[in-house]
Amino acid sequence: MFNYFFWVIPFASILALIFAYVFFKQIMRESEGNERMVKIAGHVRKGAMAYLKQQYKVVGLVFIGLTILFTIMAIFKVQNGWVPFAFLTGGFFSGLAGFFGMKTATYASARTTNAARKSLNNGLRVAFRSGAVMGLVVVGLALLDISIWFLVLHFFIKEADITHKMVIITTTMLTFGMGASTQALFARVGGGIFTKAADVGADLVGKVEAGIPEDDPRNPATIADNVGDNVGDVAGMGADLYESYAGSILATAALGAAAFLSQGAAIQLKGVLAPMLIAATGTILSIIGIFAVRTKEDATQKELLRALGRGINLSSILIVIFSLGALLWLGLPNPWGIWLSIVSGLVTGIIIGKSTEYYTSEAYKPTRSIAESAKTGPATVIISGLGTGMLSTAIPVLTIVLGTILAFMFAAGWDLQNISMGLYGIGIAAVGMLSTLGITLATDAYGPIADNAGGNAEMSGLGEEVRRRTDALDSLGNTTAATGKGFAIGSAALTGLALLASYIEEIKVGLIRIGHTTLQLAGGSVPTSHATLNNFMEYYHVNLMNPKVLMGMFIGSMMAFMFCGLTMTAVGRAASKMVDEVRRQFREIKGILEGKADPDYASCVEISTRGAQHEMMLPSFLAIIAPIVMGLLFGVAGVMGLLVGALSTGFVLAIFMANSGGAWDNAKKYIESGVLGGKGSTAHKAAVIGDTVGDPFKDTAGPSLNILIKLMSMVSIVMAGLTVLYSLL
Repeated sequence: MFNYFFWVIPFASILALIFAYVFFKQIMRESEGNERMVKIAGHVRKGAMAYLKQQYKVVGLVFIGLTILFTIMAIFKVQNGWVPFAFLTGGFFSGLAGFFGMKTATYASARTTNAARKSLNNGLRVAFRSGAVMGLVVVGLALLDISIWFLVLHFFIKEADITHKMVIITTTMLTFGMGASTQALFARVGGGIFTKAADVGADLVGKVEAGIPEDDPRNPATIADNVGDNVGDVAGMGADLYESYAGSILATAALGAAAFLSQGAAIQLKGVLAPMLIAATGTILSIIGIFAVRTKEDATQKELLRALGRGINLSSILIVIFSLGALLWLGLPNPWGIWLSIVSGLVTGIIIGKSTEYYTSEAYKPTRSIAESAKTGPATVIISGLGTGMLSTAIPVLTIVLGTILAFMFAAGWDLQNISMGLYGIGIAAVGMLSTLGITLATDAYGPIADNAGGNAEMSGLGEEVRRRTDALDSLGNTTAATGKGFAIGSAALTGLALLASYIEEIKVGLIRIGHTTLQLAGGSVPTSHATLNNFMEYYHVNLMNPKVLMGMFIGSMMAFMFCGLTMTAVGRAASKMVDEVRRQFREIKGILEGKADPDYASCVEISTRGAQHEMMLPSFLAIIAPIVMGLLFGVAGVMGLLVGALSTGFVLAIFMANSGGAWDNAKKYIESGVLGGKGSTAHKAAVIGDTVGDPFKDTAGPSLNILIKLMSMVSIVMAGLTVLYSLL
């Protein structure tokens, strides 16, 4: 039943990893600059690697515990025996993607600074190619992991019914998504707490109280701030988007196995391979788009944005063309409808990105209005930023609604009763949105690299012209990072919908595993192996009049706010310790502010590390425990309600927080460019306060929410066997 279409997938993964290696070697051939620049970059690299090593120790213990649990469940036939291994590999590859991305970023920041001494275009090229390493490593490792598992399970799983075998293979592969999601949540939450504790401490004491510039070497928290950019916005983001990418492909493959179940093994296999093939095609086209990014010297912010947009737009246009060719080549039924679902996902992602750009870029009215409000103090900055963030949710939500409806209807052939194909369309729309992740993630990872480059320029005392160039690259990075977060959150919404349907497929497999071969419905009995989604909705009473569903929805909505509350207060506690430490050093180490004595950078890095490791545990464990408890207490109906509540509330809340934070940050940057009195003015100090409030919004709580949505779904899928066997109600 195997065919040659499959081999495009490992080929694309290896090609992506080869180009990532080539770009990395090109970056390493660049000079890091003078002795001072090399020394600063070394401090950041050492701190980042030390933090990551400590985090992997803590997360490793969590993985060992969960693997033992899954092994026990497998022994008692509650779980598929392959799950413990799939879980471990998912976490390993997710962590590996973050590690490689962060290693590249820590080597690239000083090289970007040095390149910016020559020209703006050189600085952009080095920073962007460094981000491209992250993008290509993420998609390359994800496709490699998927390819290996598909081959292994195809060889070892023995089933008389070939079509049922494909259902088991795809639902088993979904479980490595839980490993990726678990690793991503710890990386995002821990890294987010680390970076924002340092950032808030550095800004409040350095900029507001001491009146010294951002990234000034006299500020003890400066190195910790730069380390945080790498562990939170690079390693955390890499692990985050790895699981988004893998999750969308795996969920759609599982839906394909169900949607094409009745059309024979050959068509079913093509339906499973289609999302993998689209992702592989997008990976190859992303490499082409990366080479299209360049700009001229003295470019404006809009011109810099256009330079990055040129690469993304080229890749997007090419994937629209080549995805149709791939579907026609596969010979799937309704190829034009499925292709239009892919296009719907792509267009949805582009619109969300443009909306985010409008609400967060200093080139547009919303961010400039926040800057104007700074003239009257911090309170109006905060009020204006909150209002802007709330308003910014409208376009993404309406776009997701329209994109979801269109993706469903195109794939279903405009037949509302064809639910399986419609859900497959939603899943493949998520794959379409993320198909060019190789380049879209490059623009996202570029942001923290440019930020670190600016810090290196300031601490090294380079000329005003160099700092002007790195500031331009940094401001652009804030916008691309905000756009990337919007993109990731949008993909989480579509992937979350696909995972809801995949959960029911796993419930089916779980029932069959425990010997429950028929469903007793009002109209008679139905074989479990051939039951439809509607049959399961009826069997488990999943409707809005069921109190278990309603309770689940309320708890799911609460989880989104509770998760944000825990991570925000964690940043507040860690930042308070950082503020105290910076004040202590200014007070006790004589000569710091005069530049005659060196601050103790290591103590600030240690405070952020301890705070992050301690504070990340509770919110991360809650995300894992909530679906298990809900399943044991209220069964499938309660879990479905929980996932729907978390998805709907979490999506809107994540957009609001990411856009508010991005707008506050760029409003501050806009004032620093020389308007409203520039750096050190009353308006600037007010904008800094807004930025510190926005820091945990956009870099800790907001981006972690999209992992929360998918991790809860993944945990529900992995624990489906336990839910059907032991739920109380």
